[in-house]
Amino acid sequence: KSIAFSTGGTKMFMIGNNDSVYQYTLSTAFNMSTASYDSVSFSVGSQDASATGVTFDTTGTKMFILGNINNAIFQYTLSTAFDVSTASYDSVSFSVASQDASPQEVVFNADGTKMFMLGSASNSVYQYTLSTAFVMSTASYDSVSFSVASQDANSFGLAFNTTGTKMFILGNINDSVFQYTLSTGFNVSTASYDSVSFSVASQD
Repeated sequence: KSIAFSTGGTKMFMIGNNDSVYQYTLSTAFNMSTASYDSVSFSVGSQDASATGVTFDTTGTKMFILGNINNAIFQYTLSTAFDVSTASYDSVSFSVASQDASPQEVVFNADGTKMFMLGSASNSVYQYTLSTAFVMSTASYDSVSFSVASQDANSFGLAFNTTGTKMFILGNINDSVFQYTLSTGFNVSTASYDSVSFSVASQD
C-alpha cells in the first residue's frame, strides 16, 4: 500500500487494504510524532478493489489512485485542497496494463509533466509524459523503463528527490531501500544503481 504527504507536510494520506484513502494532520510538518487521524476517508473501491498507490498534484486539488486489478491510474478532483472528504472521481483513467500486470506505486515530478509507475510483475520503473500537467487523459508511455530486479525481485515502493537525480526503491524480499542516481533528472533511462541500500528489516 501507499502513503503521501501534502506539499507542506501538514497532511498525510494512507491507502489501506479496504481501498479507502485516510487523512491525517501533522501539527509539525513532516513530524510523525505529531500526527493525528482526521476521521476523514474516501473510498476508491468503485474504481479498483485493490488500490495500491496514492499521490497528489502540488496544489492538492487532484488526487491519483493506482489500481492493481484494473491496472490503471484513476484521477480525482478535490474541491478543497488536500481534503479527501471533498474528493470526486473525474471519470478519467489511464491504463498501464501493457507495461505491468501488478502496478504498485505511482509518482510525478514536481511540475506534473512526467509520471512514473513501479510494477512488481517486472520489477521495473516505467516513465510517462503528460502533455498537460497532472491531466491523466494526456498521458502517454515514453517507451522507457528501468529494471530494479537485480536489487529486489518484489519491489513495492518508489520515490524521487525533488530534482529527480536520485531514485529510491523499497524491496519486499530484502526488506531494504535501494538508492539510484539519474544523470538526467526524471529520466529513468539514465538511472544506475549506487550500490547503496538501507535495511528496514528490524522494523518490518
